[in-house]
Amino acid sequence: MGVRIEHDVLGDVRVDSDAYYGSETQRAVNNFHISELKLQMELIRALANVKIAAAMANMRLGKLDRKRGVAIVRAAGEIIKGRFDDQFVVGVFQAERERPPT
Repeated sequence: MGVRIEHDVLGDVRVDSDAYYGSETQRAVNNFHISELKLQMELIRALANVKIAAAMANMRLGKLDRKRGVAIVRAAGEIIKGRFDDQFVVGVFQAERERPPT
């Protein structure tokens, strides 16, 4: 597997060439290894269903053009089928750390 170089405000970062995600996700994986726990795929698939419903509603309302709407519906459908399971690599605990009380 090869790598590609992604550029962002922090500079360059190496990302697997097969990855659909970019520099921000790769930095989270590289720098914030907190646990092996990932979001459950059932939740990710449920969110993909919400994306489909939102895209369809917004196309019907004329708020989303058909080309983009169809692309969203197709991509979310592929997520539901499990095609991109390996692309959800960020741990479930990826959040801002708790600040001490003031």
